[in-house]
Amino acid sequence: MNHRTLKADTGGTPIEVRGLTKRYGTRAVVDDLSFTCTPGTVTGFLGPNGAGKSTTLRILTSLAAADAGQALVGGRRYSDLTDPARTIGVMLDATALGRGRTGLETLRLAERTLRMPAGRAQEVLELVGLADAARKRVGGYSYGMRQRLGIGVALMGDPKVLVLDEPANGLDPEGIRWMRRLLRSFADSGGTVLLSSHQLREVQATVDRLVVIDQGRLVREGTLEELTTARGTRVGAEHTQTLLAALQSESVPHTARADGLVDVELAADDMGRLALREQIVLTSLGPADAGGLEEVFFSLTGTTPSDTTAAERGPATIA
Repeated sequence: MNHRTLKADTGGTPIEVRGLTKRYGTRAVVDDLSFTCTPGTVTGFLGPNGAGKSTTLRILTSLAAADAGQALVGGRRYSDLTDPARTIGVMLDATALGRGRTGLETLRLAERTLRMPAGRAQEVLELVGLADAARKRVGGYSYGMRQRLGIGVALMGDPKVLVLDEPANGLDPEGIRWMRRLLRSFADSGGTVLLSSHQLREVQATVDRLVVIDQGRLVREGTLEELTTARGTRVGAEHTQTLLAALQSESVPHTARADGLVDVELAADDMGRLALREQIVLTSLGPADAGGLEEVFFSLTGTTPSDTTAAERGPATIA
C-alpha cells in the first residue's frame, strides 16, 4: 500500500458526536446521540433500517442541520473547516457521480477543485484499482467500480478522516479484501475511519470499534472485542422490569436484550442470590453467549437476519 497516498496527520483528528438530535415533524430521527471515533481506528456505525445512521452522517458533513447537539471533525463543524476535503473524505452515495465523465476526468476535476498536485488523479486511480478503466465513462461502470471511484474521490485531498456509507456494496470478494486493506492502512497511519454498513460479517472483519444505534439512540459503543465477548450471566425473569430495577438499584452492569432476556455482569450464583434477596422469580439462568457480531446486533436492535439480508441486496436507502 502506498503510504504517501494514505497519509494521515500523526496528531490525529477525531470525530465527536455530542447530544445530536434531529426531528422531522414530531419524530426524532436522531435522539440525543453521542459517540466518538478516535484516530488510528476503524469504527463501524450500525443500526437497522431507519435507525438514523444516514441522517447522522448528513449532519456530520453539513448536508443537514441538527436541531440540537453537535457533530464535529477535529473539534469543528464540517461547514467551518477551511479546506474540508483535505480534512475529511466523504462517500455517502457513489451513484451520484456524473455518468458522462470518465473516471479520470472525475478525479482530475476533483484534483483541480482541491488544488492538488498534478498527477494526483492518476495516483488515486491506481490506488482504487481503476487505472485500466480510466477513460471509460462512469455510466458504463459496474456498481462496484462506482464504489471504488467514490472512495477515490474521498481520498483525493489526502484527508485525515474518512466517512463512508455502505462502501462494500457492489464489491466482489477481491474488492472487499482491497477495501479492508485500504482502510486498515489508513487507520494504521493515524487516520480516523467511520463506516456505515449492513454487511455485518464484513464489518466484523474490518473494524476496531462499534457504535450501534436504534431508533436514533445509542444502544452500545465499544471495541469489537467488548461487544462480541461473552461476560457474566444471561437471565430471564417472570417480571423483567422488576429485575431491571433491582439491577439498576444495585449498580450491576447489564444489557436488556430484544428477546426479553438480560445479560448481567455477575456470576450465576451471585445473580441467584440477588434474585432470592429481591424475591424475583427467575425463568432462566445460564452463561451469557455473545456469539458473533450478527447475534449481538440482532439482540441489541430486535431485528432479524432476514431484515439485514434484504438490506444487503442492493444500495441502502436508509434514514
